[in-house]
Amino acid sequence: MPSSKPEELSKLRDTLHRQRYSPTVIQNYCLYAGQFLAYLEERAIDLRDVTPDLVAEYLRHAVRQFQKDRGRAPGSNWASIPRSGIYALMRSALPEWPPVPPATTEAERVAREVCDQYERWLQAERGLAEPSITALMWEARHFCKWFVQRYGKAGFADLSVRDIDAYMDVRAPGLTRKSLKDVAERLRGFLRHLHRCKLHPNDLSGHVIAPLLYAYEGIPSILTAEQIAAVLELAGQDSSPLGLRDHAILQLLANYGFRSGEVGRLQIEDINWRADTIRVQRSKSNATDVLPLMEPVGEAILRYLRAGRPETDARTVFLRSRAPYQAMKAGGLYGVVKRRLAVAGIELVGKRGPHIFRHARAVSMLRASTPRKIIGDVLGHRSSESIAPYLKLATEDLRAIAIELPGREVRQ
Repeated sequence: MPSSKPEELSKLRDTLHRQRYSPTVIQNYCLYAGQFLAYLEERAIDLRDVTPDLVAEYLRHAVRQFQKDRGRAPGSNWASIPRSGIYALMRSALPEWPPVPPATTEAERVAREVCDQYERWLQAERGLAEPSITALMWEARHFCKWFVQRYGKAGFADLSVRDIDAYMDVRAPGLTRKSLKDVAERLRGFLRHLHRCKLHPNDLSGHVIAPLLYAYEGIPSILTAEQIAAVLELAGQDSSPLGLRDHAILQLLANYGFRSGEVGRLQIEDINWRADTIRVQRSKSNATDVLPLMEPVGEAILRYLRAGRPETDARTVFLRSRAPYQAMKAGGLYGVVKRRLAVAGIELVGKRGPHIFRHARAVSMLRASTPRKIIGDVLGHRSSESIAPYLKLATEDLRAIAIELPGREVRQ
């Protein structure tokens, strides 16, 4: 059988070139990928049979070979570059990598089928947005893995309330009351699915005990108008590609209160420059809204597109600042906010991610007496009742209308 080595390396080189990797990185990645392909060829291992464990085994072999050839051990981080080259090779050669390991037991196989069925139902019947499905499926798979490891059973017919309590006890350590309540709600959804599909005779969702949260308990971090202005001004002074990108992201967060996922999914065609509108796909409802394009936002995005955005075929507006130039994820957007707050010298108590701009935008509209319906439309809430939690942030308004009650003078 002829070797596929030249073909795979050529495909890898083209992929890296399209992703705008530097020539040096492309050369190194292809070098190490070629050595790995030679290793597979010597052992008659098909590329489709490669697993992360096999890559780790090869890297240990490569370290020994390095020491043998050069008489010294490589640096502690030497293997990171060969690993990156090999992983890039696998992603370019195969439609899905790393592969999902096969089920080792019948119980694990059944649990996977149940989870796959649940995921299809969430997509087709519920029509949930991808972030919501991801969160629900993580909990479902985590619960199934725990249950299989606990009993080794191929099915959920004997699942009991005691099992549910034991799982919640496992999940509780280290979680806040709010996070534990989220766990309970996700687990309830999966338990209802088990009953709906007749995999369990009873609906056990009502037996999941979660902390009781009050409507207005806890006040999250919020930025003042002066702090937002300072962050935007300092970010706007940074004319580097990274600065242009960060400034445009901050303008979106500050003016619209978008969620991080809504910023990350924004596409080039979502901005209509002729009509001065911006289209946003909501993270939770998956609905699409069209809003007026505010002038400072449009100007910031335009500067980024002209002088800061990498040259790439990707249609996502905001990309990583280094190759591969892919869409930014939630962690990257969190890093933007954290970095720019630090530059402005702003220290907050509590969370300091993109959502603090959303809180600030809601409060600013509340203080401007904006109707709740309009606030809900801007923030992408299905119901105006969803605006109620933001009322707890507008504490200054409550102080302004406080009534001075007469009382007796206290003498010292």
